[in-house]
Amino acid sequence: MTHIGHRGRRLLAGMLAFALASCATTPRTAIAPPAGASAATEQPRIFVATANPLSAEAGLAVLRRGGSAIDAAIAMQAMLALVEPQSSSVAGGAFLTYLDGATGRLTVYDGREEAPAGADPGMFLSADGKPLPFPVAVLSGRATGVPGVLKMLALAHDEHGKLPWRDLFGDATRAATDGFIVSSRLARMIHGDFTENSAPDVKRYFTKPDGTLLVAGDRLANPAYADFLRRLAAEGLPALYAGPTAARIVARTHDGPLPGTMTLADLAAYRPVEREAVCRPYRVYQVCVPPPPSSGAALLELLGMLQHTDIATRGPNDPQAWFEFAEASRLMYADRNRYFGDPKFVSVPVEGLLDPAYIAARARLIGPVAAVPPPAAGVPAGAQTAGIDTSVDPMGTSHLIVRDAAGNVVSMTTTVESIFGTGRMVDGFFLNNQLTDFDFAPKDSEGRAEANAVAPRKRPRSSMTPLILLDAQGHFAGALGSAGGSAILAYVGKSLVGAIDWRLPMQDAIALPNLVAMGPAFYGEVDKFAPGVVDALAARGMALRPGQGEDSGIQGVIVRGDRFDGGYDPRREGRAITETVGPR
Repeated sequence: MTHIGHRGRRLLAGMLAFALASCATTPRTAIAPPAGASAATEQPRIFVATANPLSAEAGLAVLRRGGSAIDAAIAMQAMLALVEPQSSSVAGGAFLTYLDGATGRLTVYDGREEAPAGADPGMFLSADGKPLPFPVAVLSGRATGVPGVLKMLALAHDEHGKLPWRDLFGDATRAATDGFIVSSRLARMIHGDFTENSAPDVKRYFTKPDGTLLVAGDRLANPAYADFLRRLAAEGLPALYAGPTAARIVARTHDGPLPGTMTLADLAAYRPVEREAVCRPYRVYQVCVPPPPSSGAALLELLGMLQHTDIATRGPNDPQAWFEFAEASRLMYADRNRYFGDPKFVSVPVEGLLDPAYIAARARLIGPVAAVPPPAAGVPAGAQTAGIDTSVDPMGTSHLIVRDAAGNVVSMTTTVESIFGTGRMVDGFFLNNQLTDFDFAPKDSEGRAEANAVAPRKRPRSSMTPLILLDAQGHFAGALGSAGGSAILAYVGKSLVGAIDWRLPMQDAIALPNLVAMGPAFYGEVDKFAPGVVDALAARGMALRPGQGEDSGIQGVIVRGDRFDGGYDPRREGRAITETVGPR
C-alpha cells in the first residue's frame, strides 16, 4: 500500500478531532463508477443483516430516519455490545469494507486493536520460556489490545455519516436502561464451559439476586453501559479514550494475574487506518476484501484454487465437491498461517499468493485423496522466511451488513475475540483479549521468526474478512462475512460456493454444513451433510470430526436481478431484512 502521509480530520463538530488527527491512510480502491445505475441500484431500498434482531432493528431505525449505512452500523455496533457481549464490545476491534454508492469507491477501514507500546515479544511465555496455556493467557491483563472499533467508526462517520453522532445511540441506551430479554444463545454462553465464565466480572454480571445464573427469557439491564453510551453520545471519542473510562480500562488491564502494560498514552495514540481493498475475480464477480493484517487475501487464494476444480458443476450432495473444497482449504491455510501478519512489521506476499500461475500450481496439488503429510506452505514471489504460526483463533465475533437508500454499503466484522473477551468488564462492556491472536512464541521450532509474533504497536493477524461483491460494471452485487476465528475463511468460502456456484438462495448457502480443513485436522457438522458424504470423505482420507465448525456467524446478501437475496446464519439469532423506502 502507498502511504500518503498524515492529515487532520474534522470529527464530530470538533469534539473528536484530537483522537483521529494525523490518521495514517492509504488510497481507497476506485472501481469504475457506474455508467448507469442498474435496476438494483436505482431502487430506494435499505437492507440490514446482523446476528441479533435488536441490532437489526436499531440499524433499520437509523436508516428509516434517513441515516447512512455508516450511521446504521454505529447504532448496530452499540446494540451488539449490549445484547451479544460474548461476541462484540465497544472496546473491541473491527474491519469495515465500505462501498460508496455514488462513486463506486471502496474503502477498507482497519479498526484492529494493537499491542501497547510496552508489549514484549515474550509476554505470553512462562518463566521456563514455554508458551502460556491459552486459558491462562486469555484471562490475563496482557491479553487486551488497545481498542479500535470506535475510533474506526468515528473516522468512517466523519467521511460518510449523515446523522449527528449524538443521535445514533438512543436504541442501545434505552435497551441498556430498561433491560433486554436474554436470548437462548446468550443463555447458552452464560452456562457454557468456557474459561472466561470463571472470571469474577462475568459471574457478577450474569448472576441474579438469588444467586442463580440468568436463563433465557430473563431481563437484563445494564445501567453502567447506558451511562457510558450517554457520555459517548455527548462527548464523542473522549468518553472511551480519555477521562475516567480510559483510566478504568488501564487499571483493569494492570490487575493481576499477569498484568498488562497499556497506558493512557496508548489509548490516545491509537489510529485507525484506511487501506486499499484487494479485489480478484471469482466467476462473474469481483470479490473485494481487506488487506493484511486481515486474512482476506487468503480467501481470494482459496477461491482462485477452486476455479481450477470442477466444484461448480457439482453440488452440496456430492462428496467430491466437499473434498475439493477441503483440500483447497488446507493449501490456503498453510500459506496463510506462514505469511500473514501486520504489514507494518512483516512483508506479506499478497501479489505472489494471488499470482494466477502460483494459484494454478497450488491447485494442481489437489489429488484424488487427502494429502499426507498435510500440505506445506508454498513459496510465492516476494515470500520471506517465516515461521509456522500456531496461534489460537477463538470465536467471539459478529458480522453485519448495511445498505442505505443511496446505495452505500457496509460489510463489517467486529470482535471482542474470545467469549466475553478477557472476562474483565469496565463501565458495562467487556475488554477484548485480542493480543492472544498473536503467536505466543516469537520463533517457531526451527528458529524462524513468526510473522505474527508480538511487538509494540503491532496489530495481530486477523481472520476477519468482510467482503463486498461487485459485478462487471462495478455495481454492488453482494456482501458477506462471518464470525468464527480462523474458520471464518472456510465459512465464507463455503457460502460463496453455495450462493454463486450452486445457485442456492443465500439463506440455504449459509445453512450448508460447515467443513474446516487445516493441516491434519478435518472438522465439520457431521450430522448435516447429505447421506453418504461423510463416509465418502473418509474413504478419501478425510475423517470428519465434530468440533470447530458449529459456531459460524455468517451474514450475506447477493443481488439477483432486481432483488436482494439475503440470509443470516441459522446457528445464531440473526435477521436479514430488506425494506423499500420513499424518496428523501
